[in-house]
Amino acid sequence: MQQVLQNLRDGSTEIADVPAPALRRGHLLIRTHVTLVSAGTERMLVEFGKANMLQKARQQPDKVRMVLEKIRTDGLATTVDAVRSKLDQPLALGYCNVGTVIGVGAGVTGFEIGDRIASNGKHAEVVAVPSNLCVKIPDNVGDEAAAFTVLGAIALQGIRLVQPSLGEAVVVTGLGLIGLITVQLLRAHGCRVLGIDFDSSKLAIARSYGAETVDLSKGEDPLAAAQAFSRGRGVDAVLITASTKSNEPVSQAAHMCRKRGRIVLVGVTGLELSRADFYEKELSFQVSCSYGPGRYDPSYEERGNDYPVAFVRWTEQRNFEAVLDMMASRAIDAPPLISHRYSIAEAEQAYALLGGHEPSLGIVLDYGRDKAIPETLVRRTVPLSVKASAATAGNDKGGDAIAFIGAGNYAGRVLIPAFAKAGAELHTVVSSGGVSSVHFGKKFGFRNASTDTDATLRENGVGSVVIATQHGSHAELTLKALRHGKHVFVEKPLCLTLDELQAIEKAYSEHSVYGRPPVLMVGFNRRFAPQVQKMRSLLAGVREPKSFVMTVNAGAIPANHWTQDSQLGGGRLIGEACHFVDLLRFLADSPIVGHQLTAVGNVPGAGIRSDRVSFTLSFADGSFGTVHYLANGDKSFPKERLEVFTAGRVLQLDNFRRLRGYGWPGFKKMNLWRQDKGQAQCAAAFIQAVKGQAAPPIPAEDVFEVARVTIELDASV
Repeated sequence: MQQVLQNLRDGSTEIADVPAPALRRGHLLIRTHVTLVSAGTERMLVEFGKANMLQKARQQPDKVRMVLEKIRTDGLATTVDAVRSKLDQPLALGYCNVGTVIGVGAGVTGFEIGDRIASNGKHAEVVAVPSNLCVKIPDNVGDEAAAFTVLGAIALQGIRLVQPSLGEAVVVTGLGLIGLITVQLLRAHGCRVLGIDFDSSKLAIARSYGAETVDLSKGEDPLAAAQAFSRGRGVDAVLITASTKSNEPVSQAAHMCRKRGRIVLVGVTGLELSRADFYEKELSFQVSCSYGPGRYDPSYEERGNDYPVAFVRWTEQRNFEAVLDMMASRAIDAPPLISHRYSIAEAEQAYALLGGHEPSLGIVLDYGRDKAIPETLVRRTVPLSVKASAATAGNDKGGDAIAFIGAGNYAGRVLIPAFAKAGAELHTVVSSGGVSSVHFGKKFGFRNASTDTDATLRENGVGSVVIATQHGSHAELTLKALRHGKHVFVEKPLCLTLDELQAIEKAYSEHSVYGRPPVLMVGFNRRFAPQVQKMRSLLAGVREPKSFVMTVNAGAIPANHWTQDSQLGGGRLIGEACHFVDLLRFLADSPIVGHQLTAVGNVPGAGIRSDRVSFTLSFADGSFGTVHYLANGDKSFPKERLEVFTAGRVLQLDNFRRLRGYGWPGFKKMNLWRQDKGQAQCAAAFIQAVKGQAAPPIPAEDVFEVARVTIELDASV
């Protein structure tokens, strides 16, 4: 299928051939009829992409601070790689989609195949959208009008925050698409509206909707106009729907308002506020968040948990419905807002228009409405190379190639390059949406990009699978891969529960009965780092017990992040601290015989406690290790520090860049110019084991032991 992608590095737009997205639980699969280009948001993205690195940095000072912090902790080279990788990834554009349902995911109610739907889906021929971000379109609302639903909800949410009443005088600053819809909705509320803009054509449309106007291009004074418009009292409220770096719209709004007036920012402006402007009038100022309550809440959007209507009357989905109702009653007239129409194949021309100087307003992309659905529209695997096109799926009997399930940032920046560097034959890369699989597939020379995990696991030419999805899916995917006879590399953790671990152990043992067992490995890369290998060789000559002190300055992650979710991520102790259980197990070279954990107290304000813990591991040889895994430190402090005390000697490793020895005959230091956590070595060891050139680098028993200990530690929090 075709999808519109943008390159953040240079701002170029591409119409890419992407596999159709997978139908997931709680989602609808929608065949697109039309989409609307958001003139404000998407123009900003195009302009950001076209800016040079210095201009990009000036536009995002917060990101610059994050980059500087990363340089201090991880080094310049590692940070540059991360920034380049982020800018290299294409961005799927669009959030105003109209189409027909062609698939209903598990757990979805209220929708059927054939329903005509408005959603925040991307500019693509087929989209998968969470059901709470979809709404049925009334029969008397056309596709092109319905494409304005999401923008209408943005306008409506700003109005709900203003809380206008009949007869009030309200100013709308900025008459783009959202501003002009705002004018219509305010008029429907019974408000008198004054619109302000530089564009005479937009002002004319606002007047056709019943607003009075101020033309800034002609030097008209907005403050004087607002004073006259409000009959000398000051306006009741101002909605700012403009996009500008200037502080003027907010300052101007403050001067226009009466005492205790209300100002709501829907667009983007400078926010250097004058206290005097707001203090003397006791003005209220609020920033509106997108489509309404539920936005950016994973529980609402991704998991489909609606807010009770008795307590949250207007969610983003119910705002969509309200906008469509207003269109059905003709209170919103959207067609006059359309200035240009293009087919999806002409999308590059549409974005050239958007980034150029020719006037434009609403740009609609048309995808055709043929009843027959071509195979190319719904195919979920796309060949990326001549090699792939020449080989018919299922006929490649080599079985030496590797498939990647999951193509997120870590997979694309770290895992895939590590396997490519190690000489892996890359077969298929799978992602749920398809965009990242195409990007990384082309970049690293995969044969195919896909959104079909099951078909990839059945592929005869795939002998090994790398699982790099969200943690909650690791166990299920590992079991499927083992049952298909594949070697498996799982990015940590192996699983989230003891029941999952038991099922994996059983599946692995069943294969072991019939001959050479598959290689099952977790991406515990720390043990493969060059400096850790050096530590292991030094410690091998010591006969007495060792004492390990591992300090992990993990950094805070918001409580609503997927890694903190017990089902999706398993929490950070299982999801990341397992690295350090394995690291100490490797250096001790002895089974773990005991463990205990202390977490911060369960007191008011403690919140999630499993990311501020200290746990101790006891080993069969008498050694012990303490891991301080802490998310409440400063980012400028090194993230990982390991100290080993034994036989009157000390080893100290700082962030996998500096290793120092104290009291070690013949060894003082081993410094690397860049951080090396051993991912390339880890991938190479897996490939060698798969080819039978070496024993599995981490015995399966050790993999299971580390998983069990980590899960038990987490259960004790």
